[in-house]
Amino acid sequence: MDKFEKAIQLTPNIKLGAEKMVLFAGPCAVESYEICSEIGATVKALADELGIEYVFKASFDKANRTSAGSFRSIGMDKSLEVLQRVGRELSVPLVTDVHESYQVKDVAEVVDVIQIPAFLCRQTDLLLAAGESGKSVKVKRGQFMAPEDMQYAVKKVKSTGNDNVCLTERGFTLGYHNLVVDMRALPTMRQYAPVVFDITHSVQQPGGAGGTSGGQREFAPFLARAAAATGIDGFFIETHPDPSKALSDGPNLIPLHHMREFLIMLKESWELGRKYQNINLK
Repeated sequence: MDKFEKAIQLTPNIKLGAEKMVLFAGPCAVESYEICSEIGATVKALADELGIEYVFKASFDKANRTSAGSFRSIGMDKSLEVLQRVGRELSVPLVTDVHESYQVKDVAEVVDVIQIPAFLCRQTDLLLAAGESGKSVKVKRGQFMAPEDMQYAVKKVKSTGNDNVCLTERGFTLGYHNLVVDMRALPTMRQYAPVVFDITHSVQQPGGAGGTSGGQREFAPFLARAAAATGIDGFFIETHPDPSKALSDGPNLIPLHHMREFLIMLKESWELGRKYQNINLK
């Protein structure tokens, strides 16, 4: 299968699709400066040790929660202030989600990469606004989208003159509080853009905990190794010092104290996958 050969300039100092593995990681949501700083500092140190390119991730708003009573945000302005402070203090680039076109301008002043949530990957105005920001755009595949149809999301962003777009896989749903990952989606989408695998949300169980999402983090290492074996370009992980106390997606977060062994495993699997990615059976 053909693959997208051109790396993108994800940030001024990081290329996605080049020689180094790229990691997007942080808490699910901006809960506080203290949580974000602790996670960011820990993961950055690990990334530096292991030779991994690192982008800090946290959502300033969780607009797609199962229940209206679930935690969403500490406020857009306050969350963006936290992100900006963490990025500056740790000297790391930043990624966060946008849900509405009007949010793009303010978010683009703070972050390096704009993420389009899976449920919104067909929203033309949102994709165009993200592309027009000049920032790199990371689009998650919708749980309802065929992998080959994600080429149209890429084309929408590129129609703005912004070629720095990548895709993210997080599984598809048949309902019944479960997600399924078809590893064929990774090389399929990699024909159109560099691909990132979302380890955390691939083990999520949407709405599976009675009004909140459940998760099966015990399967994360298996899916991570399988995705790494396909030779993709990067990985997305949400982590927390105490997932049981996280304000969002706790059941599928990787405990922070397990991140070192997890990243060692992931990088070794990724290096093997990259070694054999060019095997072609046509």
